[in-house]
Amino acid sequence: MRFGTLCVHAGQEPDPATGAITTPIYQTSTYVQEALGRHKGYEYARTRNPTRDALEANIAALENGKAAFAFASGLAATSAVTRLLESGDHVVVTDNTYGGTYRLFERILRKYGLDFTYVDTSNLREIEQAVRPATKMLFIETPTNPTLRLTDLAGAAEIAHARGVALVVDSTFASPAVQRPIEFGADLVVHSTTKFLNGHSDSVGGVVVAVRDDHIESLRFVQNAEGAILGPMDAWLVLRGTKTLPLRMARHNASAQVLAEYLAAHPKVSRVHYPGLPSHPQHALAERQMKGFGGLIAFELGSLERARRLLDNLRLMALAESLGGVETLISHPASMTHAAVPLERRLRIGLTEDMVRVSVGIEDVEDLQDDLAQALERV
Repeated sequence: MRFGTLCVHAGQEPDPATGAITTPIYQTSTYVQEALGRHKGYEYARTRNPTRDALEANIAALENGKAAFAFASGLAATSAVTRLLESGDHVVVTDNTYGGTYRLFERILRKYGLDFTYVDTSNLREIEQAVRPATKMLFIETPTNPTLRLTDLAGAAEIAHARGVALVVDSTFASPAVQRPIEFGADLVVHSTTKFLNGHSDSVGGVVVAVRDDHIESLRFVQNAEGAILGPMDAWLVLRGTKTLPLRMARHNASAQVLAEYLAAHPKVSRVHYPGLPSHPQHALAERQMKGFGGLIAFELGSLERARRLLDNLRLMALAESLGGVETLISHPASMTHAAVPLERRLRIGLTEDMVRVSVGIEDVEDLQDDLAQALERV
């Protein structure tokens, strides 16, 4: 089946009891067993739930993976991936990683003996130089949050696998409609399902997709042992979202391209970060490994005060964290999503105080552009 058909049908069969075409919300904590030692595949809902099973099968198919595991948040999914490591192991990480990921790695996992080195993974040479004998994992984000830098997935996979290192890709900013890292050699793909996969800003969750049997076995054990599972209602909400993922992403891509070009030509905007612009340093790479350029734009206005004036004068775009919903959200990464990252590190990776990030929704793009125009007049 092709991608759009998979979105609607993968992992989802009509309910055998009623014929319901939509996967039911199995809101139960336990299951009655037929006899001692005999059941229908379900014993306790932390271990398995039919709604969660359907979602996991769906997303595994969308990413061309072998199995998927759904968790209570994107960070819970990332944490589960790190359980594949042992004390003393070393991880090479994209320097412009999500602020919550940086906080998890630096303030929690370092205390348990893991070591992290942050490099610009858009430069494959930096990855090569950072790998050492203790390196067991290469954890990259592409596109990055919020500067939208890209990493060459095939090149990163070649480096990692030549050294016996597992490649993990946080592909939240792209979604499988835009980018499928496993097809370029990734071993594990992480998503915050809160974002584009859900698409409606009404669920928090995460997922890990795996291809290696040893990773699958370990993740299944971790999911059950730690219990940070996605509940059935949230699983159902994400399943609802993946059905329309190709349609939504096409609109996100198209509208973001229009707004990025508008902002790039505006005299009050000093710089625009968007892979769909020819001025983006990895534009050619984006054309090779992405199908569309995504729904996120970052741009700079010259000062924190100018950014504040823009954000305070928008009427349609909502000032809020998160991304990937049908409504357009705008944020100030330095004080919102990346507040956990020290100032000197933010500046080193190009996350400036005057940067604004837009998650472009599916509204009429003319209305979004009008909103930016009237706010920019007040800057």
